[in-house]
Amino acid sequence: MAADVDIEGMTFLKGHGTQNDFVLLPDADARLDLTADLVIALCDRRRGIGADGVLRVARADALCVTGALDELPAGVGTRDWFMDYRNADGSIAEMCGNGVRVFAHHLVAAGLVDGPDFIVGSRAGARAVHVSDADATTATVTVEMGPVTVGVESKATLGDLTVAGVAVDVGNPHLACVVPDLDRAGLDAIDFASGARFDTDVFPAGVNIEIVTPPSDGVVAMRVLERGVGETRSCGTGTVAAAAAALLASTGNQLGTIDVEVPGGRVGIRLDADAAYLTGPSVLVGSGVLRPGWDRASNPPRTTTR
Repeated sequence: MAADVDIEGMTFLKGHGTQNDFVLLPDADARLDLTADLVIALCDRRRGIGADGVLRVARADALCVTGALDELPAGVGTRDWFMDYRNADGSIAEMCGNGVRVFAHHLVAAGLVDGPDFIVGSRAGARAVHVSDADATTATVTVEMGPVTVGVESKATLGDLTVAGVAVDVGNPHLACVVPDLDRAGLDAIDFASGARFDTDVFPAGVNIEIVTPPSDGVVAMRVLERGVGETRSCGTGTVAAAAAALLASTGNQLGTIDVEVPGGRVGIRLDADAAYLTGPSVLVGSGVLRPGWDRASNPPRTTTR
């Protein structure tokens, strides 16, 4: 069944998790044709709303009916709410730890779920969440992030700096680089503006890259280049990858608890043998309605001056 809802007149919300920000589109029946061009326009900070990504709020079975999903991912029920996540460049992403916190907060604030504990569907599978201290604006959300797998060693190059790291699978690919003797001032000084080079044989579908300080008093600091976005103020799955790499580098064991500071704030990570848990804030900033013709007005036809 083809999507049959126009973006014009559609309600949207804006929210963020540790300043990793998103446009939320309530679309329970998945009737909107969420094209890459539309996502790019929505995320544009000058001609759109501005965000690091788009979260469509839809029922899992509706996404299958309209073709946005080929099949239900592991553990996702037909009537579960599904986080259909798109990066700012229009590409589809498997999972977003900050996004799922904001998504879950919206479900509670909008009265779309019963109680604080429920499942959110994602392309990485079902994610159990617990929402606490929630009101219309703020909440604290804990997300079961699934198993974390540490893989091969690899390297990333940012400008003239080459750093070693490890591949970490958190439902999406990461290269987490814990740099010995790196302090926060040194982390802040690294040039992220030109992006990074990495081994495409190890990461053929691209990769999220985290640069991480060694642990100090149970805390690490991190900056991240998100696949399909660039540097962001935070990356939820990236904080999990950074925590696993930092614990492994400092103790030889990736299990334990650690806090991760990002430019947008701080989150807590617990790594157990079977799953990781991410706890952090969510803020719903506001909501609105998309005006007719906004996307066309953002791209006016070229005119010739005579």
